Amino acid sequence: MKIKKSVVTELVDQLDAILAKMHEDEVSLQPLLEELDESYHRSAQNLVHYMAFRSFDVRKMQKHLKNLGLTRFANSQAHIKASVLNIRYLLGLVLAENEKEALRKHWSIKKGEKLLTRNTKNLLGYRSKGRRVRIMVTQPTEAAYNYELVKMMVQKGMNCARINCAHDSPEIWAKMIANIRRASAEFDRRVKISMDLAGPKIRTGLMSPGPKVVRCKPDKDAYGSVGEPLEVRLVPQDDYQGLPNTIPVGGKDAQQPEQGDILKFRDARDKKRSLHVVSVEDNQIITHAWKTIYFTPDLVLQSSLNKAIQLTVGDLPAAEQAIVLREGDELMISKNELLGSNAQTDESGQVVRPAEVSCQMPQVFDYIQAGDRIFFDDGKIGGIIAAVNAEVFTVNITQARENGSKLRAYKGINFPDSKLGFSGLTEKDRKDLEFVAQHADIVNFSFVNRPEDVEELYRELKRLGVCDKIGVIFKIETRLGFDNLVPILLEGMKFNHIGVMIARGDLAIETGWENIGQIQQDMLSICGAAHVPVVWATQVLESLAKTGLPSRSEITDATTALRAECVMLNKGPYIHEAIGLLNTILSKTESKQNKDDALLPRLESQVISEKV
Repeated sequence: MKIKKSVVTELVDQLDAILAKMHEDEVSLQPLLEELDESYHRSAQNLVHYMAFRSFDVRKMQKHLKNLGLTRFANSQAHIKASVLNIRYLLGLVLAENEKEALRKHWSIKKGEKLLTRNTKNLLGYRSKGRRVRIMVTQPTEAAYNYELVKMMVQKGMNCARINCAHDSPEIWAKMIANIRRASAEFDRRVKISMDLAGPKIRTGLMSPGPKVVRCKPDKDAYGSVGEPLEVRLVPQDDYQGLPNTIPVGGKDAQQPEQGDILKFRDARDKKRSLHVVSVEDNQIITHAWKTIYFTPDLVLQSSLNKAIQLTVGDLPAAEQAIVLREGDELMISKNELLGSNAQTDESGQVVRPAEVSCQMPQVFDYIQAGDRIFFDDGKIGGIIAAVNAEVFTVNITQARENGSKLRAYKGINFPDSKLGFSGLTEKDRKDLEFVAQHADIVNFSFVNRPEDVEELYRELKRLGVCDKIGVIFKIETRLGFDNLVPILLEGMKFNHIGVMIARGDLAIETGWENIGQIQQDMLSICGAAHVPVVWATQVLESLAKTGLPSRSEITDATTALRAECVMLNKGPYIHEAIGLLNTILSKTESKQNKDDALLPRLESQVISEKV
């Protein structure tokens, strides 16, 4: 093939401009680079080089290089300058130039790839055999009391256990960690413990309580038949933790039913029901139910073998209520604490008072204004802020299901148009961090938006004496966090062992559903340039974990996650199946799939440092 000299000259000129920009940015940022932890010097330098490279639109160059049979830089994040110098050298040979000296002085492509491998191992621990990508699994409350649940997670391939400090308590966290450590020892694996600080998450407040009723429902097959009975545990009231399919009971006397007994009763709907006792162990009565049961307090369970044995259902939590919203409805959001309630109507059906709920982060009132968009519950419900005053703002609902969408307590609220001026550590975070510092391997830092947030976290870790002992994962959940990703990384590099979690649910709402695909690819590239491991999070195999059946798009999504260093699964009744399938997908696909060959336009909105 005849190569046009003019094309090669144009490519060489553009590569020279890129190399000059890399040198210029490296010199200007040298004081900042010198502040970093020694282990990150090369990585930070490469990140600066990559951001200089991405300040150019290289799509035309990529097409020319492809025609010449040369690399297109699509997978060069970890060693960008070496790749540029390689191509510059090869093109220089075409022009009878010699760039061997410059190429020799720079570190190799292989070295860049090794740095990411090392940093991933330092943060997330050893990989599983035959699988590079780690699996992180969110622990449910039940993990504190059900060792077999945790044991199966480790057996199926969990590398890192995630505990969310927004839920439960230090006592329950400690029990979870004990079960994780025990299962790790049993399988001779080192499962890392990561703990999420809740952060200043904006959520809906409490709802008006519903009736005290608990439903226990066996699964049915496609024909509506119950294939397997539901296990229902009867426990003493003092041991009741509100776990699924667990009911508190008290006895008429010290006697308990025996294995093979049948407890008969009428449930809250006056339906005849029975529980078959399969075992009595550790102060718990294990029973099987073949039909759906609605339990209420004071329900009496009568032994069929011994009429003297009666068990009475104890106190139960109130059922969770929800506000039902439709398009065109009005919703009032209160700055003050109140119990959320549905709209009130008169006898003719006219609304006399709109639905209302409180906001758990009253500081938002200082930043929002009429016309701003608002979303609830991961974007399931959307609206426009119609009016704002000191105590309440009203929302016109513009997005909801045809038959109405349910808004529950503690659901996230997003303001994609509002420039919220708060982030960093809350008082709860500071208190929780004391526990995290003593028990966890990794702290997941939520709602990080600026390098100042990173400074604040490191001050606390320094005070607790664990700065060099605990890893940090920065959760990028907002547009501001994404825009400041590079300075956040550079600030994080002042200490060892850092990573980034792409919180795709919040980011999609904040940046727009149409943009999230490109944004997550940009984040993977930037972190790859910094040799910082990425956790691919939010709704991975969620349908499988919750219902037992994956969607086709979930399988594709799990395969795409191979570009990251770790994949996070959320909790669900079928979490074991989700871990097993993800382990299989990652193990089988890794050896056959390379990272995508992407075109690289100029990166918009990213800053390197506020000092530049």
